[in-house]
Amino acid sequence: MNIKEKVPVFIISIIVLIAFGLLYYFCLYHNDNYYTKIDNKYVKELKTNDNMKYEYTLTTYDDYGKKKTLSFKTSRVLKEDAYLNLKTMVTRGVVSWQEVSFEDLPEKVQDEYKK
Repeated sequence: MNIKEKVPVFIISIIVLIAFGLLYYFCLYHNDNYYTKIDNKYVKELKTNDNMKYEYTLTTYDDYGKKKTLSFKTSRVLKEDAYLNLKTMVTRGVVSWQEVSFEDLPEKVQDEYKK
């Protein structure tokens, strides 16, 4: 193989490596934040043997106010009207949540809850 034949193979190999690196990052490490307000009429009790006994399916908003319905499990019923920051991953969905105050919500999310 001469040099003219090796250059396209090398370039294609680099492009493939970059594509796999980006895919790996977005599937395993890229986290998105969503925000929601707890409404306990949307909690469902699960009949499982593990620690996660309840599942919520709620309307959430990203940092820009875009709406999305997400489901997540908890070990207990959460406080009514509490605001949550949900961390999500593309491959796993909601991976963690934390209660936050209304003032900690992004402005566009606050606007959605003021409506």
